[in-house]
Amino acid sequence: MKFKEIADAFRELAVIVNKPNSDVPVKLFSHACSRFFLIFTVLKPAFKFAENDYVSKVNDLAKASPSTLTLEAMVDRDIEAKRVRKVGSHTRNLLRVKRGLEMIRVLCEETLATE
Repeated sequence: MKFKEIADAFRELAVIVNKPNSDVPVKLFSHACSRFFLIFTVLKPAFKFAENDYVSKVNDLAKASPSTLTLEAMVDRDIEAKRVRKVGSHTRNLLRVKRGLEMIRVLCEETLATE
């Protein structure tokens, strides 16, 4: 597995989300998340569904970035429109991306622990 590239992607993502202010730019976040697409090239075909889900959700966030500058503004907009829980909402897709990142992190940790 390409652990160095994955570790670099996690470092990049950490820099973006751990800035002192809480305004995470959607464009930077979605770009950093797209760096994890490479893990699915190693895991195919067992993780094909997870790949399709993760990639489509990250792409949705990337498409939303021109009209919504920050993740906080994106979530606030969905709250105001009462669409947070609706399938396809940006907020729901953000949650799915977060869960995908957690799955990748755990998978990498377990792989490193057993090698």
